[in-house]
Amino acid sequence: MAVAATGILLTAGCADGATAGGSDSVPPGISTQAVGTVTAAPDTATVVLGVQTQDSTAEAALSANSERATALIDSLKAKGVAADDIATSGLSVNPNYGISSTDITGYQVTNMVTATVHDIAGAGELIDAAAAAAGDAVRVQSLTFSIDDDSDLRAQARAKAVQQAKTQAGQIADAAGVSLGEVRSITEVAGDTPAPVPGRVMSDQATATPVEPGTQDLTVTVSVVYDIG
Repeated sequence: MAVAATGILLTAGCADGATAGGSDSVPPGISTQAVGTVTAAPDTATVVLGVQTQDSTAEAALSANSERATALIDSLKAKGVAADDIATSGLSVNPNYGISSTDITGYQVTNMVTATVHDIAGAGELIDAAAAAAGDAVRVQSLTFSIDDDSDLRAQARAKAVQQAKTQAGQIADAAGVSLGEVRSITEVAGDTPAPVPGRVMSDQATATPVEPGTQDLTVTVSVVYDIG
């Protein structure tokens, strides 16, 4: 776990629209901004698998696809993936063309299935089982990792950011020869929610396909203003 900080300044002046020395003037203060970072291992994998089939007619291509997609979904359930964690995320039927743009030579059907896996250690075996069920028609579209519930981690990062802001303000106060007063305001700076991290799939192994979840950083940024004495 790490903490970083930026944007430190000593502020003194007037509020917007106030005149110097007026009743609305802002008293001097110390403003700091700090970032708290917590690093954690993902606990959820999202794998997008596809089944792609081709045939001379759309009906035949759909039939073959349905059979293999059903087998793939059954393999996911057999590996412990709950039905609520399996969803069809795309289905397309497209013609294949010959030399001419009007010469249809057949049809291609693609069925995409998204599975949310809470057992990352078993993700490799799950992909292998899906591949065995769908055969050469299988497609591994993507594999990403995320943290299912980051509320505790975010609380840790928030506490670290606030503590770091206080440390910085104290250093500035000492350097300026003033005493650090009470907190005037604390604002959490809005940031992006961590995006799922792409995983690596290496399928040229004799054992179960290994997957590498790595780690993810969750950060919280706060701006804190202190009174000074």
